[in-house]
Amino acid sequence: MTSYSPLFLLGALGVLSAASTAAVAADTSEWKCSACPFPKGSTGTVDAGLGHVSDDSAKFGDYTGLNRQGAFLDLGGEVRYRGDNGFYADAVANNLGLDVRSVRAQVGLEGLYTVRLGYAEIPRYGSNDAMTPFLGNGGGVLSLPAGFPAGSTAAMPLAASLQPLSLESKRTRLDGGLTWIGGENWTYRFNLRHDVRDGMQRGAGSFFSTTSQLAIPVDQTTDQLEVAISYATPKLQATLGYQLSLFRNGGDSLTWANPFTPVVAGAGSGQLALAPDNEFHQIFGSAGYEISPTIRASADFAVGRMTQDAGYLAPSLNTNPAAGLPTLASLPAQSLHGRADTFNGNVKLSASPIDRLRLNASYARDVRDNLTASNSYPAVSTDMFLGAVPRSNLPYSFWQDRFKLNGDYRWPNSVKLSAGADQDNRQRSYQEVVKTHETTVWGRISGQPLENLSLALKLAHGDRSNSGSGVAQWTDPAQNPLMRKYNLADRQRDTAGLRADFAVNEKVSLGFNADYASDDYQQSVIGLLDGRSTNVGADIAVAFSEKLQGHAFVQSERVSSRQAGSQAYATPDWAASIKDKVDMLGIGVKHAAIIDKLDVGADLTFSRSHSDTTVETGVSGPMFPTASYSIDSLKLYGTYRLKDNLSVTGSFWHERYASSDWRLDGVMPATVSNLLAFGEQAPNYRVNVLRVAMRYRF
Repeated sequence: MTSYSPLFLLGALGVLSAASTAAVAADTSEWKCSACPFPKGSTGTVDAGLGHVSDDSAKFGDYTGLNRQGAFLDLGGEVRYRGDNGFYADAVANNLGLDVRSVRAQVGLEGLYTVRLGYAEIPRYGSNDAMTPFLGNGGGVLSLPAGFPAGSTAAMPLAASLQPLSLESKRTRLDGGLTWIGGENWTYRFNLRHDVRDGMQRGAGSFFSTTSQLAIPVDQTTDQLEVAISYATPKLQATLGYQLSLFRNGGDSLTWANPFTPVVAGAGSGQLALAPDNEFHQIFGSAGYEISPTIRASADFAVGRMTQDAGYLAPSLNTNPAAGLPTLASLPAQSLHGRADTFNGNVKLSASPIDRLRLNASYARDVRDNLTASNSYPAVSTDMFLGAVPRSNLPYSFWQDRFKLNGDYRWPNSVKLSAGADQDNRQRSYQEVVKTHETTVWGRISGQPLENLSLALKLAHGDRSNSGSGVAQWTDPAQNPLMRKYNLADRQRDTAGLRADFAVNEKVSLGFNADYASDDYQQSVIGLLDGRSTNVGADIAVAFSEKLQGHAFVQSERVSSRQAGSQAYATPDWAASIKDKVDMLGIGVKHAAIIDKLDVGADLTFSRSHSDTTVETGVSGPMFPTASYSIDSLKLYGTYRLKDNLSVTGSFWHERYASSDWRLDGVMPATVSNLLAFGEQAPNYRVNVLRVAMRYRF
């Protein structure tokens, strides 16, 4: 069998380029204006053909719909209509033969109204190799076949009871809208969207020290509504509207049978709550006003309310009187009666007091005021026993104020200087830190030291401090007083970015970028200590001729972090570091092989990623293996015109994905004695996709 490398295929395209240089000069007598106004009447394209996927792969099919081996229909197209009286209609359909199909259409009358309608499907594929002994997957109750429960996974009858499990879901979206211009300055907008998400996703349930991976049913519906009115003049623009979001879950819980021998009597089944029904209402508005030709002010606001009042589940399914577990009647309330009010507001002033100078100032406030009552609930541990200390729900709230002041000045020689200062103040409830204050100062300079060279450099320094760290009194057991959460701890952040663009000549242009970021948590003893990231890249674009263009890029990123912890509820006695690196390389060409007859192209990309985790505990032991993935992707495409209105289009897509993940590899359903796992392995695949279709233009 003869094999051909991706580089060979790119070389073949180059040969094709050379062979076509002797083509007869194009006849320009029938050239058409491609930038002229829309033609009257109907125009459009229809694509119809076949495609083939070489192998099954859930990973490759995620979001693409190409998850199964075999043939598929390649259907799509678009149509446009323009009438003499200003009436228009457009419709676009994509991938009608796949699970990522979408259709969008709109009709309207120029300057008066537009009606929109859309439909789309978005698939998610989780795994090809998951296995489970549970029965009833996809429903709200999971049972077990004969032979369960058992003391460990090794004692379970898995050889006879394991069955394949497809962890996949699909989001179906239907949306529509109307925009109506009701006069010289007024516009009205009405939008609706209906989302349905169904299928299964990963989950897990525990009984004391034993855990089972479970298929969580997904049966969710979200309905959204927006109504708005806008007013616009040359000086004033304003909008006022209302938004509504309703979330409904088709199931309120998942009940599963305990596959392990119960530790206490009555703990033979457990129950997990699913996402509860909830609502969100919001009134929003915005306004902008030109005070003078050099001064403009704008503001926006949104006032919302979130509510959640789904009924509680029973604290436990264990009804054994000896366990002494509470019932639904013993809870302080039958539902959360949850309510949180939100506010988002922003005001901004822009001015140009002198030529070449522009100043901007803004203030923003975000509030989440949780008005849910805090109650004391009995603490039930995995349907087995009642905790000694009750637990309370915490109505978390926050208040955030952000101030920004910046300006830029353009020098006559194309140099632009920009500088600014940002202040971020936050206050929280039920947190170890009540207040944090972060100040960031930054500067940027850009210009053209040479006619064909552009440079831009940006530097920034941020310093976050807090009002003092306390110890959470609402957790049991209490948190280590030396612990500092990364989002609350004192931090210094420094960033730098450089971009350079160089036009070598009319045919070749080069680009270079470099970014660096450093976070230091110097006051933290336990928690995240520091983080670093660097990102360097370059790109090139080349016009070899009027018919052949190429481009290439390379990108490399490094991210590292260190943290410290304590097993003894004291000073640090272990440390961990994580180092990630990602490298990418891409090459692409486009070639008009035969003018107005044959167009071909190719894109080749390589991506590599490695992640190393090291934990130091003072005791020698094996390191965590490296987690890695690599992707090699080649795409070839072309169009051959049989007639002015009829073409053949084709594409070939080869992708190889290889990964290793110590958290998955080798972990089969019975590998860990107290973990009944799905047995999923890190994904690896080689997939080829071929498409050939006819395109008809009218």
